[in-house]
Amino acid sequence: MSSNDRPFKALVLSIVKHEYIPLAVDAHPRFELVAVADDASAPEWVHERNQEFADRFDIPYVKDVEKAFSDYDLDLAVVSSEAERHCDLAVRASNAGLHVISDKPMSNRLSECDRVVEAVQRNQVRYLLWNRNFLPAVIQARETIEAGTIGDLYAIHVDFYFSKDAGPPKGSRAQGNSPINWLERQRDAHADGSDGGVGVAPLGELQIEGIYPLGYVRVLTGAKITRVFTTTATHFHQANVDNNIDDLAAVSFEMDEGLVGTLCMGRIGAASHPDIGEIKINALGTKGGLVISEARPEVGIYYRDQPKAEFKHERIANENDFLLMENFATAIDTGEDTILNETDGRDTVAVVQAALESSKTNRPVNVP
Repeated sequence: MSSNDRPFKALVLSIVKHEYIPLAVDAHPRFELVAVADDASAPEWVHERNQEFADRFDIPYVKDVEKAFSDYDLDLAVVSSEAERHCDLAVRASNAGLHVISDKPMSNRLSECDRVVEAVQRNQVRYLLWNRNFLPAVIQARETIEAGTIGDLYAIHVDFYFSKDAGPPKGSRAQGNSPINWLERQRDAHADGSDGGVGVAPLGELQIEGIYPLGYVRVLTGAKITRVFTTTATHFHQANVDNNIDDLAAVSFEMDEGLVGTLCMGRIGAASHPDIGEIKINALGTKGGLVISEARPEVGIYYRDQPKAEFKHERIANENDFLLMENFATAIDTGEDTILNETDGRDTVAVVQAALESSKTNRPVNVP
């Protein structure tokens, strides 16, 4: 067996959030799930979810992260814990010499992201923040820009309106009822996959989903965002109102090399769109422009008694998860960077932090 055929053995570090990342790891022929691990001090509901996933894949569940590091022959860790634990688990895995794949957001605190950058680079391991940069439309946009078809890029805009609910609509809480508890709401939402901001700390859409459009900006421009001006609102969801966090945002930004851009995003509710949302990329160059619909190619499916929760427009030719894992395998094999590495991830959190500060002060803010 050549080195390029050797399976990489993965430890799942907590699986309380979406399971699509460990599923993508398991689906790729270069990777193998070996065990699930978490801290013994984790709440019982966390242990229950971890155990259920481990049982489904017939792998052990170890209630001691460091013991799992020492007891198993591992190459990487897959972090899908509560958002505020992403970085701590990633640092511990890096210090154990493991490569890291992390669910988004990288963290709700920039200082935690700095810890990850230091640990990953000191231990010379590879890091991938999960993203959507290998969707067919994004690949085509990147190829078009890099080919110079629209000339030199000077401006970019992304619409990222995500058509999922976040519990009861705004205005639905009866007078006298208690505000919605963020963690309890996220735990309840796990059944239908709408638990995007799992954790104790409430997270608005800029923090939860901002990684995706900011990832597009990063991969299409190669430039860093240096200054932002932002307005936010809580327009759709009662859980966001009760926890004083955004579900709608508009961001204007300046970038390296004189580029400028804008981003409009939010969680706009399942009833608002037949697809996963209105997600488009607009790029302007010195010779022309392009408009890319992120969901395409897609096929529309409509029929009598169609379930309300079923998307009417289905993506096709989508190999994003496989290509992310292929990218990660190549990074391990060659030492090259991943498509969204630890520094990229840290910078996206820095942009979000500056954007949230700008929304509160109503002033432009430099990105730290």
